[in-house]
Amino acid sequence: MLWRHLPQKIQENGSQIRTFMPRYGIINERRNQLHEVIRLSGMNIIINDTDNPLIIKVASIPLARMQVYFIDNEDYFDGKGILKDEKQNPYPDNLERALFFTKGIMETIKKLRWTPDIIHCSGWITHLLPLYIRQVYNDDPYFANSKIIYALQNDSFDVNANNSILDELSADKIPESILKTVEKPNYLNTTKLALNFSDAVSFSEEIDNKDVVKLVDDLKLPKFDYVDINEDENFAEAYDEFYEKVLAEEFANAN
Repeated sequence: MLWRHLPQKIQENGSQIRTFMPRYGIINERRNQLHEVIRLSGMNIIINDTDNPLIIKVASIPLARMQVYFIDNEDYFDGKGILKDEKQNPYPDNLERALFFTKGIMETIKKLRWTPDIIHCSGWITHLLPLYIRQVYNDDPYFANSKIIYALQNDSFDVNANNSILDELSADKIPESILKTVEKPNYLNTTKLALNFSDAVSFSEEIDNKDVVKLVDDLKLPKFDYVDINEDENFAEAYDEFYEKVLAEEFANAN
């Protein structure tokens, strides 16, 4: 609910918004009128030494006058749900899917020639996004001045300990000192990796995982506490105020 209404309200308040999400297999393309954006598609994302085609699709939310960009790839998203298969087992390639999504967003933003002031990451699929903005795309003028806010959700899942994600991060020249954080690439450690490279954190809901809450407290990140949008009609204004403080670096010396 939040991620449907928040971008709309922020845009209505005068900001320019771009929303990206994976084109999960559970999304009905015909019903939602998705169509491929040819000028943005056609790139390949290399993962596991394999060229993985990046397809960009778009759909409009007419009442909100907004477009949503879908990052698509047959191997990573087609026919798959969000986190788990029909037997409720986490997909073994979830972190690779997150990496493909991360690289797909970065390359699409560059093709759009858009320079975002704030990149608001949401949930597990964006675990690697802050890392790549700060370590791989750190010299890119499109992202050099972007602030990163990481939004926490109750979306924890088991990660296959044999996942090849460490090899992929190493291939992208992520320093070994950073790789130690995800030597065991479980949910808590990948969350920590995301928060380590974020400027602030927000709570999309009341977080059940006490270890994640403690992690936020230990890192002393500026935070936006959970707001129930069904009970607070001014939720967008509260987010807007938080965004402005992050942009102005008002939290820099708070801790």
